[in-house]
Amino acid sequence: VQLQASGGGLVQLGGSLRLSCAASGSFGSINKMGWYRQAPGKQRELVATITSVSSTNYADSVKGRFSISRDNAKNTVYLQMSSLKPEDTAVYYCNALIRRSYYLSNEEYWGQGTQVTVSS
Repeated sequence: VQLQASGGGLVQLGGSLRLSCAASGSFGSINKMGWYRQAPGKQRELVATITSVSSTNYADSVKGRFSISRDNAKNTVYLQMSSLKPEDTAVYYCNALIRRSYYLSNEEYWGQGTQVTVSS
């Protein structure tokens, strides 16, 4: 199982970006998916999560500016980021709880990270 993230880049203050993360490989089901970020010198922090029935949760710092969604048919999670601020600059990682078969428990997987840089 692999998670492939894409969509990062350089954007100006107030701009928008859309991140995508697709799961590939052999598995039974994908449960919770999410995005985390890590800025230089800081710990990795939760940005947003979405369950298999599209219940969402956001960090207070991104509420009202970011929106997480998923396409179950494409095994993909998205993060639409708007009104970006310099403090949003970080490497963004996608995360998923995946059950490889009916007989196995959920396992946690991480994508490779994609850099988001917001310039002022």
